Amino acid sequence: MFVGVLSVVALSINAVQDPGTDESFEKKQLNDYNVYALTMPEKLDFAGEALPLSDPDIYERMDRELLVNTYWQSNALLLFKRAHKYFPVIEPILKKHGVPDDFKYLAVIESGLTNAVSPAGARGFWQIMKGTGRDFGLEINDNVDERYNLVMSTEVACEYLKKSKELLGSWTAAAAAYNAGNRGITSRLEKQKVDDYYDLLLGEETGRYVFRIVALKEIMNNPLKYGFNFRDKDLYNLVPSHTVKVDTAVTDFAAFAQKFDINYKILKIHNPWLREPFLNNSSRKLYHIEIPEKGYYKD
Repeated sequence: MFVGVLSVVALSINAVQDPGTDESFEKKQLNDYNVYALTMPEKLDFAGEALPLSDPDIYERMDRELLVNTYWQSNALLLFKRAHKYFPVIEPILKKHGVPDDFKYLAVIESGLTNAVSPAGARGFWQIMKGTGRDFGLEINDNVDERYNLVMSTEVACEYLKKSKELLGSWTAAAAAYNAGNRGITSRLEKQKVDDYYDLLLGEETGRYVFRIVALKEIMNNPLKYGFNFRDKDLYNLVPSHTVKVDTAVTDFAAFAQKFDINYKILKIHNPWLREPFLNNSSRKLYHIEIPEKGYYKD
């Protein structure tokens, strides 16, 4: 106990040890730590649509998002790690629907590639509202919420974005409408008598929205340029899995999981859309439940 007290005292003394004059302390601080302004790329685009960076307002808004996301290092590193795991699921679905690949970064800013829940009730990677999900055919009830199914929710996001693009005429406006709603963007365009997202005066959230997407695209495509260093083995990977078909009720998913040599926690990790420890299925609907291959989780 006495040795422990001495250790704490020694640490305290070292922590407050006089570094010398203010001038020498400041010099040491400047030598050891620097925060740099970022060099704005000459050109940036979203879905092939160029940002008008010669406009000082656009330049400053873009600079803000690059700075915020570059210097929020812990969050950015998590995004790199999760993207390695989930982009391979999202990318082919975007391609199948003819939606530009850049929209995977919309999911990044919406949820951080997690099954987030917003104060307004939006859920999942794509932050889909209940009404929107149902309008596009997702099952949402106490037992099942397919907004948490990454494949199915990505399909819905693609359908929504295509409709927005058809209505608004550009992918940039379609991205903004994902946040503000199609009517929210069209009404602002009409009232302000402009036809370009970058000419709109918008509220804080929607006004930053596309810039945040472009910032994450730029940073995640150029990690070393923005000071992020990691190895392949530092990134997250999907656990290989297969699906089993279920068209009956399931009274106990913990017991169901044991049949496949996994526990309920692992079953839920792979099937977050199952919202209860049981499944009422009086309609005999066919569900595909994901089961991880053996050898990846703790026995």
